[in-house]
Amino acid sequence: MPTPEPVFFARNLISWYERHQRSLPWRETKDPYAIWLSEVILQQTRVAQGLPYYLDFISTYPTVSDLALAPTDEVLRHWQGLGYYSRARNMHHTAQYIASELGGVFPTTYPELLKLRGIGPYTAAAIASFAFKEKVAVVDGNVFRVLARVFGLSDNIASPAGKKAFQLLADTLIPADQPDTYNQAIMEFGAIQCTPVMPDCLFCPLQQQCFAFINGLVQVLPHKSKAKASRERFFHYLVLSWEEKYYLKKRTQNDIWQGLYDFYLHEADSSEIDVATVITESLFPDTTAEKIMTGPASKIYKHVLTHQKIYARFYLLPLQSRLREDTLASLDLKLFTKAEIEQLPKAIMIDKYLKDTVF
Repeated sequence: MPTPEPVFFARNLISWYERHQRSLPWRETKDPYAIWLSEVILQQTRVAQGLPYYLDFISTYPTVSDLALAPTDEVLRHWQGLGYYSRARNMHHTAQYIASELGGVFPTTYPELLKLRGIGPYTAAAIASFAFKEKVAVVDGNVFRVLARVFGLSDNIASPAGKKAFQLLADTLIPADQPDTYNQAIMEFGAIQCTPVMPDCLFCPLQQQCFAFINGLVQVLPHKSKAKASRERFFHYLVLSWEEKYYLKKRTQNDIWQGLYDFYLHEADSSEIDVATVITESLFPDTTAEKIMTGPASKIYKHVLTHQKIYARFYLLPLQSRLREDTLASLDLKLFTKAEIEQLPKAIMIDKYLKDTVF
């Protein structure tokens, strides 16, 4: 079965890229900081969604030292809506490390880049090749798909053995003279030509040597093990308010929302709860439910994560008096004005509710 020679494959991709590439700001620079920002933002994120975040970050924090000096809450607020907040926390930590320990200068080689928190093989390869023209191949979802289809690789891309097989092939294909352009080309090719669904095979420059096209396997390759079933979770937020101010808490748990602010949370097994029972048994055990006015439950806010589906409802509880300091301490709550809340980093469900009802 014919498959492209490495030189032929690289030349065709680069030629295609020169004609079809999208104009994106991080492609116009060799600054490793700007390239790193774009790569972190675009992890698990579509370009159309990530672009305004990149422009915001590069404008607000034009250098790695600027990002390092920013308060964590501020960085998380700028990240708000992108999800996977560990990316933002790792990014901030790495910026602080580069600024304080490396004199604000990015490492220039793949092995050194790999030592930084939040930078794995793909991101290190992207920075090393795009900023410093190091001959190291990137392998992301787009590259998996292109290589699997063109060369007929049937390895499971989610397995360690499969990832190793694809990396070995990728390393044999990347040209020494244009590693940066080639890496951009193969990822762009996967993003807009060799797409997951309905790829444009009719006008593909590799069509006649594509294993998947010749064998009718375009919709079969690449192979990937089935994703785990999503777990359903039901969040019930008690929105305590006093004189047009609101009580929120900063999450300290080591989870995806660490460092973000939310209301008092009660997690249950269903989308319906007895609010009075939650108030008297969990929130204020020394009082009676009749002493607290509760508003109607909000609509359900749904948020889908990789392996979770979150269903959130909110219950407004206007208080007759300000909470005592010992109560605040026991619940880890603080009182915020509307203006202050707008500046806090919040999970997208909290932000949507506030925009619907408060702001």
